[in-house]
Amino acid sequence: MAVCLGLSLCGGAGTSFANPDDIAARQSQAQRQREDLRGRIQSVQKELDAREADRKEAADALKVSETAISQTSRRIAELAAELKKAQSELTELQRQITRQQRTLSVRRDELSDQLRRQYSSGLSPWSALLSGDDPQELGRNLAYLDYVSKARADTVTALKQDIERLAQLEARADIRQKDVARLVSETAQQKDALEAQKKERATVLARIEGQMQAQRTESARLGQDEKRLSGLITDLEGQLKAAQQAAAEAERRALEARKIELARKEKAQREAEEARRVAEADKRRQAAEQTTQAEGTTQADSDTASLAAGKGLSKSVRWPIRGTIMARFGTDRPEGGVWRGILVRADSGAAVQVVGNGTVVYSNWLRGFGNLLIVDHGQEYLSVYAYNQSLLKQVGDAVRAGDTVALAGSTGGQVDSALYFEIRHRGVAVDPIAYLAR
Repeated sequence: MAVCLGLSLCGGAGTSFANPDDIAARQSQAQRQREDLRGRIQSVQKELDAREADRKEAADALKVSETAISQTSRRIAELAAELKKAQSELTELQRQITRQQRTLSVRRDELSDQLRRQYSSGLSPWSALLSGDDPQELGRNLAYLDYVSKARADTVTALKQDIERLAQLEARADIRQKDVARLVSETAQQKDALEAQKKERATVLARIEGQMQAQRTESARLGQDEKRLSGLITDLEGQLKAAQQAAAEAERRALEARKIELARKEKAQREAEEARRVAEADKRRQAAEQTTQAEGTTQADSDTASLAAGKGLSKSVRWPIRGTIMARFGTDRPEGGVWRGILVRADSGAAVQVVGNGTVVYSNWLRGFGNLLIVDHGQEYLSVYAYNQSLLKQVGDAVRAGDTVALAGSTGGQVDSALYFEIRHRGVAVDPIAYLAR
């Protein structure tokens, strides 16, 4: 394209002496060349569109990866809570086992002591019956032996129950120990899965970035060519306009000469013309009064309609989030084009607040914008919040200025955590800084 741009640059000098026909011819040729260049741009655009399926697949993979990361993170948190609960229950069971073991030891000592004292006394039911002692003494010995036998039976029963209780506690402790081991294993697996998902997301981001970089290079080159050619056409238009103005000035002078020549003839007609002008002035005045009345009625209707449509957004509304502005409205985007809003650096999970009263009209994931939320404020004003980690409001929710509607993040293929914010009026993006409070 550098060759075609040299076509008319030579016409920049000596503008006042250029022939308007020659300038018009050069301008026509440059315009044809610009059309050819735009045809090439359209051809490149078709190639980019042909690769859009690959980008869509990559973007969809990014959506799946980011959703999986969110679900895995939530499952790890749930496993951590379950593990904490299981470990707490296991600790309590171990304390109960320790207490039960001490109780069992006491029971055993009591039984051992009873047997040892009976043995030391040498008294048994047969020895008491065969002793031939006094019947009263015999009765007392048998009653004592009966008491000792019942106490030993009670101790044995309690000991048996304590042993069963200990076995139950140990069985429950074994189950909880297995639960703890299972939870630890599953948590490790989920963490490995999370790392794999993060690597997959990084791969998808790298692939998207590579595709976008190639497209940026081609688009930027063609855009620069078109910009240079458009500048050349503008210069030719200026030359043509200057030549046309010179011709118009010469014609004006000729007309002035003819007017002076005709002044004497016009003098005789002035009286009649004056009367006609007075009548026409009256008609115009009456028409103007009728038009003023009609415009007043139309303005009143317009004011009523605006009031019914809602308050919209005024100047000095609150900021959606506080942070460093990374990109401003109207500046060039790295991938081509210009920013239609502002990009504000924000910590991941920071609260995103709505700038004014309104209704949520969009709350979903959108390719290139990640988790996106749009609020209608009335009078054809919309505010846009993109790249969010989470969306806290749904379509149809009514919100008031300052309500937290999302949490900041880096979805939609972003690397750094930030909030992308737009304000649109009647479908056209406007500079948000002009509306935000200083």
